Amino acid sequence: MVFSSILFMFRFLPVVLLLYFIAPRKIRNVILFLFSLFFYAWGEPKYVFLMLFSITMDYTIGQAIDRFKKDGHRKRAKAALLVSIAVNLGILAFFKYADFIVGSVNSLFGTAFPLPGIPLPIGISFFTFQTMSYTIDVYRGATKVQKKWINYGTYVSMFPQLIAGPIVQYKTIAEQMMQKDRENIDDFACGVQRFMAGVGKKVLLANNIGLLCDTVLAMPMGNVPVATAWLGALAYTFQIYFDFSGYSDMAIGLGKMFGFHFLENFEHPYIARSITEFWRRWHISLSSWFREYVYIPLGGNRHGALKQVRNIFIVWMLTGIWHGAHWNYVLWGVYYGVFLILEKFVLGKWVKKLPGWLQNLYTLLIVVVGWVIFKCEDFSLAGQWLRAMFGANGAGFFNSETIYLLYNYALLLFVLILGSTSLPKRWGERLLNCFREGGTVQTLLKCAFCAGIFVISVAYLVDASYNPFLYFRF
Repeated sequence: MVFSSILFMFRFLPVVLLLYFIAPRKIRNVILFLFSLFFYAWGEPKYVFLMLFSITMDYTIGQAIDRFKKDGHRKRAKAALLVSIAVNLGILAFFKYADFIVGSVNSLFGTAFPLPGIPLPIGISFFTFQTMSYTIDVYRGATKVQKKWINYGTYVSMFPQLIAGPIVQYKTIAEQMMQKDRENIDDFACGVQRFMAGVGKKVLLANNIGLLCDTVLAMPMGNVPVATAWLGALAYTFQIYFDFSGYSDMAIGLGKMFGFHFLENFEHPYIARSITEFWRRWHISLSSWFREYVYIPLGGNRHGALKQVRNIFIVWMLTGIWHGAHWNYVLWGVYYGVFLILEKFVLGKWVKKLPGWLQNLYTLLIVVVGWVIFKCEDFSLAGQWLRAMFGANGAGFFNSETIYLLYNYALLLFVLILGSTSLPKRWGERLLNCFREGGTVQTLLKCAFCAGIFVISVAYLVDASYNPFLYFRF
């Protein structure tokens, strides 16, 4: 079940909201927990037990760490933490990387071990990182231990952010989890607006520009001219941004409906003027997680340039591997690690001297090439695509098909470029500021905006086939 579906918007969500708000406040977390399990079981019924095991294990270990620390048994607390980390990473490695590891061994040593063929549990990368951050933070004293299993289970399984993030650290919502009066009308209204904005991003923008990417990829890449190859790469660049940021908007909006305030996950990354800035704006919850739980514990930038290079390289190798069990993701992580190291020690001072538009162009060039690597699990296809983009296949700059694609997608591309900036938000705020804050006209304009997106999106969804979010497979 996906958020941008008729089933979710017209059946699941209304039922959850109705039962949640008519229930006494003291059992609302129970309602949210049970419906979250049902939401996950809709697509992954057998893996609900895996998530319940993960919840119970880390809840129990969190209790043990807290008790050991209070009794002065620091070594026992650390041992309990290491058990949590080892089991969580073991589960993640088994379900997500078993085929990758066996296949790599077969390729390297010429063996013929059969691939396990284990289906990937949806969202395992996200909820595993959440449970790990909880036990680590309890050990560090960065958050208080959660005494109630149901509350901890609600945190891990909460359906708004369960499948594709953002990665919510327990310490950021610990107080909200315990508040009995966390819900209010203003938050609910803001949540609806944010959810509808996310639906529009996914259904109206990401899905439609994804058709352009699919069209280009269906062509024999050896005959694709430069402009067409770049159109396909740009299409995927916009598709993955509006798809994933749309999901994050929906998750944040749903969270607000239930009284939870999740941290932002995107901040207009395509207006960044360096790769370093890009990764401060893209998938912020993942970057923050790796910085806090890997980069800083490794020493960060505190022990000289060589160790800092090592730490950056390790973090970006892991970031690539986190995204998927294929070598292209590893290459993609190394690709960004190299550019971040170069910016840190060589390129950064030169990039800053460029005019702003050239800084942005430099960043976007690297990002678009990176998305080609990310998209293609087949290295051969990635190589052909990149050769086409830089004219190495001898197919010329453009052809009649290029003009046809530009004619059909020019308006959508313009909307996507505009939507990747902060201009629509600023223009919307200026329009609303023309009227009295909180007044009838402002309210009507907001309602009209949400209703318009909702009606058009539903019209698209009625005849649409199943189209999951791109990050579901990570």
